[in-house]
Amino acid sequence: MARAARRRDGHIAQERMLEEAMAAIAEKGLASLTMSALAERLGTSGGHILYYFGSKDLLLLEAVRWSEAALTAERRTLLARRLTAERKLALFLELYLPRGPRDARWMLWIELWARTPSNEPLHQAQEEMDQGWQDDLEALLAKGVERGRFAPMDVTARACELLALLDGLSTRVVLGQRGTDRRQALAAARSAAERLVPRAGS
Repeated sequence: MARAARRRDGHIAQERMLEEAMAAIAEKGLASLTMSALAERLGTSGGHILYYFGSKDLLLLEAVRWSEAALTAERRTLLARRLTAERKLALFLELYLPRGPRDARWMLWIELWARTPSNEPLHQAQEEMDQGWQDDLEALLAKGVERGRFAPMDVTARACELLALLDGLSTRVVLGQRGTDRRQALAAARSAAERLVPRAGS
């Protein structure tokens, strides 16, 4: 196992903790993860991890936020590129979908969804992160309409419909359900996007 990154004061870097927590949750699930087991993977103490996160729920939330921050940066870079709206939408779909079964990022989301009905802070955090995807997709669609690439539409409703479809496909991929690998999910997403987001003049 690679040595965990440490700051100059000898403490494990928080980003390294989140990276290792994400991998551990993807492998065995949050219920099976203990702070002592995570500490052993990192070569530190359980108390050190508790100092930063306090509980497994907070560790999960911070791991999701850390993962989503990286994706947000990728998403914003995509939106800023000099590409057609159609190409940006195609790349948005690729960015959203999991890479395959037990994709670490998506395993975090499944664990988070399981806890949000009974945990209001987690529910609010989930809605905030979801809204980021919604806002960026709306902006992409609106720009496409403005530039005459997409037909006029209710961009809020279409973005919501497309994201709901992507969530369903992503869940099937990450759980390894028969007949839905990443390639098939991406084909289904592209087909749905063509129907939900028609090109101008079509």
